[in-house]
Amino acid sequence: MANLVEAKTQQQFEGFLAKAGKCLTVVHFQAAWAPQCGHMNEVMAELAKEHAHTTFVRLEAEEVPEVSEKYGISSVPTFLFLKAGEKVDVLDGAHAPELTKKVQRLAVSGSQAGAAEGSAADPNQRLKKLINASPCMLFMKGSSQEPRCGFSRQIVALLKEHNIQFSSFDILSDEEVRQGLKTYSNWPTYPQLYVNGELVGGLDIVKELAESGELENTCPKAVTLEHRLKAIINRGAVMLFMKGNKEGARCGFSRQILDMLNATGVDYDTFDILQDEEVRQGLKTYSNWPTYPQLYVKGELIGGLDIVKELKESGDLVSVLKGES
Repeated sequence: MANLVEAKTQQQFEGFLAKAGKCLTVVHFQAAWAPQCGHMNEVMAELAKEHAHTTFVRLEAEEVPEVSEKYGISSVPTFLFLKAGEKVDVLDGAHAPELTKKVQRLAVSGSQAGAAEGSAADPNQRLKKLINASPCMLFMKGSSQEPRCGFSRQIVALLKEHNIQFSSFDILSDEEVRQGLKTYSNWPTYPQLYVNGELVGGLDIVKELAESGELENTCPKAVTLEHRLKAIINRGAVMLFMKGNKEGARCGFSRQILDMLNATGVDYDTFDILQDEEVRQGLKTYSNWPTYPQLYVKGELIGGLDIVKELKESGDLVSVLKGES
């Protein structure tokens, strides 16, 4: 597929961006040693078939450090979304549904793309889909990570301050949406906030809701880090937080603990802390345990490698893993 390419040098990468022009470019910062990157490449290949006017670029993060450093890439897989050479969004981790959603939202359906799909989509139908892409949807200038006007910056700060979970759409990336939504919503300015498909209003309305204490009741609350950590810890009866996963440890300590757990025959789940910096840092505080790996049984911390070694040597490891002691 002509729109699915690999950039092996900074010059190649910049060439692909220039050729894409104002159309969406999705860059997958990957690594050969990360199996989840291979899976996400399969997802990208399918998306490339569906979005002929979007360019999908694979790039080895460690092999082209100039590009990785320019965009602050610190983990793989990371997906960068660009238009006219400007970053409009970013996605960290192997989240296929979220990647699909972002591509569908950001891809511009120009007249040629519409012809290729056999019909011209109703603009209002497209706006309706965008508005309902998330329970709480903010149309703004820039992204939530990088607002590009003072009003957008203020509303993002308010939503984050009140722990509101929301998605955003950069109106600067799509003139059709920027102009069409003003008519559709009968609201002439930006930013615009929607909840469950209904217009709440702009910055002044959100300020009023925040001051009256009604914002939390109007918009969905974000899941706190503590609740998120509890949910991950309790995904399985035995949960190991490590560098890497069952298929491939990425540090000696993690490899040793995997070998011991595998030898017990007890089923367990793993979480790769290298793929989620929030979890990696937050769990240290939550558990009051500063290092990895960390082993949990039925939601309770057992300890790290040294503790597991002691349990193995004493003959207690299997019974602890089964929750019998």
